[in-house]
Amino acid sequence: MQKNFKNIVIDWYHPYGIGIALEIKRKIVEKETKYQKIEVYETVNFGKVLFIDGLIQSIENGEGSYHELLVHPALFIHPNPENVLIIGGGEGATLREVLKHPVRKVWMVDIDEEMIKIAKKYLKFDKGAFEDKRAEIIIEDGFKFLKENDQIYDVIIVDATDPGESASCSLYTIEFYNLCYQHLSKNGIYVTQGGTCIFLHHERIKNLYRNLKKVFKKVKIYSSPVFGLLPDWVFMIGTKSNINVEKKPNKKIKNLFYYSPEIHKELFKLPLFVQKIF
Repeated sequence: MQKNFKNIVIDWYHPYGIGIALEIKRKIVEKETKYQKIEVYETVNFGKVLFIDGLIQSIENGEGSYHELLVHPALFIHPNPENVLIIGGGEGATLREVLKHPVRKVWMVDIDEEMIKIAKKYLKFDKGAFEDKRAEIIIEDGFKFLKENDQIYDVIIVDATDPGESASCSLYTIEFYNLCYQHLSKNGIYVTQGGTCIFLHHERIKNLYRNLKKVFKKVKIYSSPVFGLLPDWVFMIGTKSNINVEKKPNKKIKNLFYYSPEIHKELFKLPLFVQKIF
């Protein structure tokens, strides 16, 4: 639930009694689409901030701490990621990160065309990725898209709103995971954001993990702080083969803000209480 007090905007996590407050200069846009409520603000110190349904999605000066961690562990691990599918990712930042790699083709499938229009006009986090000739933008429900095509992908990345949010519920089901598995190549990798803060949401995260384990050969959780959000963010990666996702990658790419091969192994080192949960 989002509350406004003069020039302060608060991302309020009810019923946990915790929130994040940002001082804003102005509201840039507010739009109720067919699927969600989208707001963009300009903050005093951190650039633009995107809210969806009252929850922070991205903060401009630091969003790389989320998008790089969602994308690069899988893209660095895969031996030859040529074809990549992104489900969601309407602001374009996930697409931007994928295109830093020498991929052949990227399909970005987002259900909400208005989100993409707002991203292009007001956010511009994509930094030209929407216009890259390797990218194909498709307006469609991700679940429906996978059901109706037979394309095989090397990596599938799900950058949807949090588990439990109405617009993305179908993307956190065993049926969807099975669809993704069927659409992955022999060494295919699936990665999704698993939501915020293991301290608050460990039961939900545990359920996601267990469902993924029913489908993929190997499933690993990794976690890291994400700028401007609650203390930690959870990501889950599933593989179709025995590839070692924790091994330090040998690849190098330019223009990274947060992720590096050197920190890769550390992302998978979870606190003791988390190890006991899983």
